[in-house]
Order: sequence, then C-alpha cells, then structure tokens
Amino acid sequence: MANEEKIITIDGPAGAGKSTMARGLANHLRWTYLDTGAMYRAVALAAEKAGKDVSDEPGLTEVLTELDLRVKPGLSTTRIFLGELEVTAEIREPRISGLASAVSAQAIVRRAMVDLQRKIGETGRVVAEGRDMGTVVFPGAGVKFFLEASPQERARRRYEELLGDGVKVSLEQVTNDMIARDQADSTRALSPLRPAEDAIIIDSTGLGVEEVKNRMVHLIHQKWETP
Repeated sequence: MANEEKIITIDGPAGAGKSTMARGLANHLRWTYLDTGAMYRAVALAAEKAGKDVSDEPGLTEVLTELDLRVKPGLSTTRIFLGELEVTAEIREPRISGLASAVSAQAIVRRAMVDLQRKIGETGRVVAEGRDMGTVVFPGAGVKFFLEASPQERARRRYEELLGDGVKVSLEQVTNDMIARDQADSTRALSPLRPAEDAIIIDSTGLGVEEVKNRMVHLIHQKWETP
C-alpha cells in the first residue's frame, strides 16, 4: 500500500473544528498530526516581521529565500519555529489570520509549503488538516473528510478558542475576520476551498466534539480494519 493511502485529510473553513478533530484522530490512531494552516501563518508572520507586503511576490520571494521554517508535528500539536524562535502561539493572533489567507493565495508560497507538507507525509500515518489537503496536497489520501458548520457556530468556536489562549478579541471582530477569510479562500484562483470529489462531508453544527470524532473513527474503521 502506498504511503499516501495511509493519510487522513480534514479540510474545511475556519472554525469548523478541523484542528480539534485532527488532533483527536491523531491521538486515537497514534499517528502524526499535521496542522498545515500553521505553516502559512508562519510565512505570514515572517513577512510581517520583515516588513513585506503579503501580496507582493518579489517581497515574498525574498522572505521564502531567507525563511528558516521548522515544523515539528506530534500527536496533539504542530510546533512551529522560525529559526530558533518558537512561534506556535504568536501565529494564532487575530492579525495573522487575514495575512495568512493573503499569503496562501500566492503561488510561490503554496509551492513551497506543499513541497514541505508532502515531505512530511512521505512516511504515511499522518492526519493532515487544512484547506486543500484532499484536493491538492494529498489527492491519493486513503480517507478524506470535509468538515463544515454554520458561520455563527464557527465564529463562536474560534472566539472561545482565542479567549482560552488569552487573546483579547471581540466576537464581532472574529465573525468579520471569518467572513472575509471564507470569501477569500473560496474564491481565490489557486487551490480554492472546496471538498474533494471523494471527500466525506460532515456538518458539525450542533454536534459535540466526541460525537463528530466517533463518527469519523467509525468511517475510518470501515475503510481500514486496522488503521
């Protein structure tokens, strides 16, 4: 069996619960959890620190040339480093969300990140979450999920997550940022947010974390008797 077949992808819009589900499945299966969105956030942060416009390709080329991005995926978290500096928490700040969406729409950035993501996935046994995991990065993944929820519920979840991380933000700001990112991600020319043709679509609106995870686990075991 090709290693890519031993990959589970979870795509979907911001706040749909991708990270929570991917971490839960990775822990359940004892596989590696890969948070690909964190990688784009790290590039956005690096561009900000370098004073580069995230829509300026020559500037981003310079950032990528000098980028020392280190990704340490694990069972429950993907730790992100820029050089020796860990930025796992900083990339979650609200100001980075919009920048990350703009950065991820740039072909030069996507090529660099996709190459790195595929390298991490070479050994298989990876639960990868993002926006184009099942459509672009791992099209041969054995199980593909597309997780969605109502915009109101997604905004509430993200707001509570940020408050839990100690980030001061209003629900209105989170909602507005999410609407803007949904629009940008679904209409961009390069790798727009959409389910893969063979993805299993799950609407998590009104469902608890364990309920969604158990549904996913059941579907995975239907695919593989011994994941």
